[in-house]
Amino acid sequence: MPPPLLLLQDIRLTFGAAPLLAGAELAVAAGDRVCLVGRNGSGKSTLLRIAAGLIEPDAGRRFAEPGATIRYLPQEPDMSGFATALAYVEAGFAEAGFAEAETGEAAAGRHRALYLLKELGLSGAEDPASLSGGEMRRAALARALAPSPDILLLDEPTNHLDLPGIEWLERELSGIRSGVVLISHDRRLLERISRTTIWLDRGITRTLDEGFSAFEPWRDTILEQEETEQHKLGRRIAMEEDWLRYGVTARRTRNQRRLADLFALRRKKKERNTAQGMVRLEAAQADLSGRLVAAADCVAKSYGGRPIVRDFSTRILRGDRVGIVGPNGAGKTTLLNLLTGALAPDAGLVRLGTNLALVTLDQRRESLDPAQSLGEALTGGSGDTVTVGGQSRHVVGYMKDFLFRPEQARTPVGVLSGGERARLTLARAFARPSNLLVLDEPTNDLDLETLDLLQERLAEYPGTVLLVSHDRDFLDRVVISTIAPEINGRWIEYAGGYTDMLAQRRTPPAPPAIAKQPRRAPVTRARPAARSRRMSFNDRHALERLPARIAALQAEIAGLNAVLADPALYASDPRRFGATTEALAAARDQLNAAEERWLTLEMQREAIDDADRTP
Repeated sequence: MPPPLLLLQDIRLTFGAAPLLAGAELAVAAGDRVCLVGRNGSGKSTLLRIAAGLIEPDAGRRFAEPGATIRYLPQEPDMSGFATALAYVEAGFAEAGFAEAETGEAAAGRHRALYLLKELGLSGAEDPASLSGGEMRRAALARALAPSPDILLLDEPTNHLDLPGIEWLERELSGIRSGVVLISHDRRLLERISRTTIWLDRGITRTLDEGFSAFEPWRDTILEQEETEQHKLGRRIAMEEDWLRYGVTARRTRNQRRLADLFALRRKKKERNTAQGMVRLEAAQADLSGRLVAAADCVAKSYGGRPIVRDFSTRILRGDRVGIVGPNGAGKTTLLNLLTGALAPDAGLVRLGTNLALVTLDQRRESLDPAQSLGEALTGGSGDTVTVGGQSRHVVGYMKDFLFRPEQARTPVGVLSGGERARLTLARAFARPSNLLVLDEPTNDLDLETLDLLQERLAEYPGTVLLVSHDRDFLDRVVISTIAPEINGRWIEYAGGYTDMLAQRRTPPAPPAIAKQPRRAPVTRARPAARSRRMSFNDRHALERLPARIAALQAEIAGLNAVLADPALYASDPRRFGATTEALAAARDQLNAAEERWLTLEMQREAIDDADRTP
């Protein structure tokens, strides 16, 4: 085993009253592939900054091999003082200790810097003052990679990278000779890159000499062992307390030591730093939407003559989980806005279903006011309660569900960590009743355990989910279909998650004369085959009349809801309340049936039209 180029031993650091690091250790040798994992707020980024020499610990030892080059990628880079993005990246060579005297080395460094910037979607000529947060992160990643350092410390490198960028980063990290320490929420990246896993938990580090794919069973085994030990400690305390009640009087002098041991056990139990709890995610539910959530027919949208979406059709039904993927600039947000009615198409038709209650998860946190306190952000700035699922809860109790401490209620949003702001955004979104969740990059800055829980809650969510994400593992675990761009504004919907989409793209459908079983080909949505070249008179008549019937039922439901909105109705006229409730349920059933019938007939009509257009 090669000697470590970077070594941290017994690192201790305290912020406020509680210790953040209480004996953490890290060793990195040439060629190592280490992933550093732990809950949000456990101190991962702090430990990485200590490794980079940017923070002095309260105690412990940091050793870096003399002459070894160490580069660090921060979550929030500072590009002030640089004229261009290229100048910022080239300055990284000097920081890494590379001499600029030799013209050949300088030219090679400039070439590598330009190559990395281009691969990350930048030209190098950009003014840093005009760059977005995501573009600044990509420039910082190029700066860290450019010198090919001995040690590379990466803090969430996939944030703001699109899927092609993430896959490029995987290849780049796999091919370099640097020792790598990686913090990331991207499971797929961790599984493919890491060969050693360091778990930072309650201030200390535990090392697993295997990659991330083996981490979670190992972690669960450790936590189960701790739970068993805690149970044994509790039983021992109970036995000692029993002795204290009935035996200490007769043997007072002889057993003072045993009494002291009991107090020590109690103190140990009280001071024991237990594992951090799990986030409680419960989405407040609105009434069910109609069976049809959104229908897009031959939708098109262009900007400046460039087609972003062209001739796209799909049907999104209640309960669907649809992922939208693609490189930055492909038009994912445009397509999402078209499907939710936030943006009008240039051509085609988008029809939204009934009784939709839409909530958007703003993971870019643009809606968060940094001057507000955490409590004000949850309550809207008034009172100390938040309404969740129609029930009033004290804001501190709701904060605890998302692992915030009571004393953080008055903490300004602007000083929260990235992970804490992500959890705050989740708390705000899940407090609002919804039956349609629109998630735009929800995984940024969430720890792996919170991601697991978010996936479980989305699987249990009775409504519909539209998801834009670059997280391949998250897509595979959540969505039932994936919409991806092709060329010239074409989008295709594939059955399954991201991995299924890649498999379908690589495997074209076999010719009917050869294939024994039809392969699953990329389609916008499976439609009923046209049995004949025409619809029956009754079907055509129903297709014409159903829109008016649906509109009438919608109006009836709105009227019944208005009657039930009177809070005094049940007490003043319980008979009318019961009749109205029954009428509302019947009207909703009729509306669902009408929408289902219309959807079936419309898809049949489209299938016939497609057959007519086919030679």
